[in-house]
Amino acid sequence: MIVEQLYTGCLAQGAYYIESDGEAAVIDPLRETAPYIRKAERADARIKYVFETHFHADFVSGHIDLAQKTGAKIVYGPNASTSYNAYNAADGEEFTLGRVRIRVLHTPGHTLESTTYLLLDETGKEHAIFTGDTLFIGDVGRPDLAIKGNLTERDLAGMLYDSLHTKIVPLANDVIVYPAHGAGSACGKNMSKETTDTLGNQKRFNYALQAKSKEQFVEQVLDGLTTAPHYFAQNARLNKEGYEPIDRVMQRGSQPLSPNAFETAVNETGGRRPGALLLDVRDAADFAAGFVPNAINIGLNGSFAPWVGALIPDLTQPIALVTPLGKEHETVLRLARVGYDNCIGYLDGGFAAWQSADKEVDTIESISAEEFVRRHAGQPNAPVVDVRKEAEFEPEHVAGAENLPLDTLNDHMAAIPRNQPVYVHCAGGYRSMVANSILKARGFDNVVNVEGGIAAIKKAAPELLIFDETNAH
Repeated sequence: MIVEQLYTGCLAQGAYYIESDGEAAVIDPLRETAPYIRKAERADARIKYVFETHFHADFVSGHIDLAQKTGAKIVYGPNASTSYNAYNAADGEEFTLGRVRIRVLHTPGHTLESTTYLLLDETGKEHAIFTGDTLFIGDVGRPDLAIKGNLTERDLAGMLYDSLHTKIVPLANDVIVYPAHGAGSACGKNMSKETTDTLGNQKRFNYALQAKSKEQFVEQVLDGLTTAPHYFAQNARLNKEGYEPIDRVMQRGSQPLSPNAFETAVNETGGRRPGALLLDVRDAADFAAGFVPNAINIGLNGSFAPWVGALIPDLTQPIALVTPLGKEHETVLRLARVGYDNCIGYLDGGFAAWQSADKEVDTIESISAEEFVRRHAGQPNAPVVDVRKEAEFEPEHVAGAENLPLDTLNDHMAAIPRNQPVYVHCAGGYRSMVANSILKARGFDNVVNVEGGIAAIKKAAPELLIFDETNAH
């Protein structure tokens, strides 16, 4: 028996490959199918099942494409209604995979169809559980994403408590827990950086399993939940209703565009197709030094897909890409993982080709923390915008700074002055450049990026910061 976790850091997502005696199963696959197919082919195994723990909201699963390419059966637990051919397993039903078995444990709470899969080894011993978003390492799934009709988040939290205590907690302590996500995912609030653990350790250390009652559990799980990213509902719909084949998406998005063709695609208006959104995925420093006017910068070397999902509300928006050379295919794929399937191509030759074609170039002023301190001393009332989350802002921030979290920036443009320099920072520099690019595209010509963010400012001049020890962690 082989059990392998395939973890993707930028999405904090874990997919799983299980193999026994020439038969394989994949649990919660990512959009790209090739890694799973290659793995099975190398082992001379047949992918028999694709198990889905629930309708994922934070990424588009590869279950449909993988089933079509391999003949595997898509399996959900109870309460999962799809627009494509899938098998709804009953609670307690078992599936044979070579010499092992996989048992369905219906565990509603995160969503109504949420299901945990219990792996029984060759001897019938309980070996591992694949918990999806029901149980994480250090946390449990948020119960506010599947509210329908009269069903409230408190109702779902109560269901989650029952699921955990009737289906999972009774299992043996040496059972291995394999969750769908780790730290960095918006599907929970307190996930560990560890991506697997024993159930015994989780019974001892997971706060959500320490509750003395259902009422206490509900209060703890609901406390501190932030608003779910905008794209979650759209991804869940794609996973439920189906999507365009990944090969077609990749072919369309991987079209090289000359500078002239790229310019036309970005500026095209009228008819049924708006001009494409211009997305530049280079690092912040490279972007600041020169970019195609009106480009939005969301760097690949960060939480790329989640920020795309949070900031681009329409998954059908045509997108034209500027990427580092050699990163074109990766960018199209990472967008497709969260449902952005309408890339129309990339700037052939990258930004250097744009410059060589003598096209218009824009820049963003980016200064060191030391320069920010010097300027602040001369203009102490100059606007400072901190785009970190409120929970990051409260414990320490520059005195007088305005907290406009990046994912809410589009709703608060009126709070930012246009007629004077505005200094924008985050924790380290990634989010502030995203914010500056959005502001610049909206006509804010006086934005200034503070390199290194609050960490660099604190080091250069701690006296500029206000500290709230009651909110510090």
